[in-house]
Amino acid sequence: MQAETDTSSKVQKILRILLLLYFGFFNAGKVLAVNMTVPNTLIRGAVGGEALLSVHYHSFSLDLPVIKWQLKREKSVTVVQSIGTDIIGTLRPEYRDRILVFENGTLLLHNLRLSDDGTYDVEISITDDIFPGEGSITLTVDEPISRPYIHMESSSVLELSDHVILNCSHDNGTKTTYRWFKGGKPLSNQTRFLMSPDQQLLTITRVLMADDDMYSCLVENPVGNMTSLPIRLAVYRRSSLYIILTTGGIFLLVTLVTVCACWTPKKSRQQPRKPLSRIYDHSHHTSVNHCDGDVSELDSRRMQL
Repeated sequence: MQAETDTSSKVQKILRILLLLYFGFFNAGKVLAVNMTVPNTLIRGAVGGEALLSVHYHSFSLDLPVIKWQLKREKSVTVVQSIGTDIIGTLRPEYRDRILVFENGTLLLHNLRLSDDGTYDVEISITDDIFPGEGSITLTVDEPISRPYIHMESSSVLELSDHVILNCSHDNGTKTTYRWFKGGKPLSNQTRFLMSPDQQLLTITRVLMADDDMYSCLVENPVGNMTSLPIRLAVYRRSSLYIILTTGGIFLLVTLVTVCACWTPKKSRQQPRKPLSRIYDHSHHTSVNHCDGDVSELDSRRMQL
């Protein structure tokens, strides 16, 4: 089947060449073909904006051209087909009220969407011409970038800290690239300045006093760029006195913790308390005995009398 298709295509090309030669001899050098030019094969557009897919054609015929635009996909999608500027048939729903065709074949797309991104093929044919004019234009559609901002956990650090991470963030934008600046001068991957593969993150390892400066990031994409507001990284010197005090404080804290962990209070020697029941019994017996003595003494006096 494929072989038959290729053979048929070759036959058609041979017939067109023979017809061109034939009409070339009998029309005093006139070429019966649409001559098309494409000024720009790459057009960049922004979401919500418009894109002008510009083409120009030339023909000896005075007939109106038949213009056909298609978007390349797995199966090509017909965007619009017209005779001159008059659109033929009904537009697909996604292209309604967004299409305008000019007399020279140029296509204007309004209110661009991300789905409009792709390669567009155009064909212009005229009845009197044997060969149609053909061209191709690539359209890229991107979302504009919102103003980026830099995020970091702390805006001030001590000298010789382990590291600081700066994150260049933004809300909108497609196909973005990033560039970092320190004091208005571009930064690149260095020993202490490391960037993520997409360069959105900047890591400063082992911060020094020289890193006390203004930092900003530039975000770019095919339809524009935006620079963040600069942010200052404040670096404080780690003095010798600070190191001594810090070391001494840590040593004192460890000592106190060790002493508290090893110290236990001594038990005081106290005489055991007697039960209240025994005290009560003793006092009761004593009072009884005292009363018995008084009675005996009274009886002896009575006998003497």
